Amino acid sequence: MGLPILAGKTTQKQAEPSKLALNIMHFGRSLRIAGLPIGTGKIIDAVRAVEIAGFRSSEDFYWALHGIFVSSPEHELIFSQGFHIFWRRPELLGKLLETGLLTPPPPASKKSAGSRRLSDAMGLKNFGSNRRDPEQRETYVGASSAEVFRTMDFEKMSVKEIMKAEKIIEGLPLSIPERKTRHLIQSHKGPLVDLRSTMRANLRTGSAMIQLKYRKAKKRAPPLVVICDISGSMAKYSRLLLHFTHALTKKRERVHSFVFGTRLTNITRFLTERDTDVALESAQTVIRDWSGGTRIGVCLRMFNIHWSRRVLSQGAVVILISDGLDRDPSIGLGEEMERIHKSCRRLIWLNPLLRYSEFEPRALGVKAMLPHVDEFRPVHNLASMAALAEALVANDLVARREPKHRDEG
Repeated sequence: MGLPILAGKTTQKQAEPSKLALNIMHFGRSLRIAGLPIGTGKIIDAVRAVEIAGFRSSEDFYWALHGIFVSSPEHELIFSQGFHIFWRRPELLGKLLETGLLTPPPPASKKSAGSRRLSDAMGLKNFGSNRRDPEQRETYVGASSAEVFRTMDFEKMSVKEIMKAEKIIEGLPLSIPERKTRHLIQSHKGPLVDLRSTMRANLRTGSAMIQLKYRKAKKRAPPLVVICDISGSMAKYSRLLLHFTHALTKKRERVHSFVFGTRLTNITRFLTERDTDVALESAQTVIRDWSGGTRIGVCLRMFNIHWSRRVLSQGAVVILISDGLDRDPSIGLGEEMERIHKSCRRLIWLNPLLRYSEFEPRALGVKAMLPHVDEFRPVHNLASMAALAEALVANDLVARREPKHRDEG
């Protein structure tokens, strides 16, 4: 027997299943807006799967839709969150409960990756968000609105503006110029003659004239190491800065990412996930000191002991993101910074406190760190991030220079 909706009849008993099929269609469309590859064929298959599975329990209904809509591991979290959001809405779920087709699913125990994206797709406001009131609208209009937005401090942005900033960050040009390595590869012309390949090629042909084969040094972008402060004083910037780190990881190879508060955590493997929300959600599962205290010296010591020899090779560029406010700067902070500086090709320090024009390096932590950096830059708005992207592409990364105090935007 088929579902009544497929039979095309219009009796009262068949009205509720017809609405259920319509809701399945809307559910599939919402997941498609949230990023899942769901077309008309999958929605039709989902209706048929529900027909076969029946309505004995909400679990049967969940797995029937799951088997159709989830085609890869990264879709799992979005589907699960979307299912509980969509089918708990009173206007949708109430009608199903009246007919006894479904029992209410258990409430979600915690916020999950993709909740913000799903809430937007389904028309829910501020679901699972810990940011400011989304009703805070932009107060700027006119031709200069883009420039105002570029120079707006991340701390003052509303939820809508932060989402817009995240998309802009993903589109920044974040490449680093390639450098010659010691590895040689084949080349159509110079500068080095490959004697072995030349002899082998001419022995095969027996030619009286020798055709030279060449080699050249292979070019490769140097490793990039990002060490980001996630302590309480950096809380308003940490998520966007991790978005920036994730964008770097997607566009470049050999990006090593670390976060620290009171301990150092390597999150490199989590940021290889293509979906930004899933990547950050996965990284947070191993971070135990989010929005806590700051022990910069201790964490940099752990980096030098356990990781520096692994990641600071082949002319690595290090980006240190911190406000420099260490709880105990007397524990060898200057020595650890000096060791990192000597181990890498270039050390760039990004500090959101540089947004203040009257900023002076008075804190002990800042005084200990500043002598050992090549560039000292702000990181508080989109203009400062764009300036950093330009600096990473520029050729001035080749030569070391004295620390500079720059205030972009």
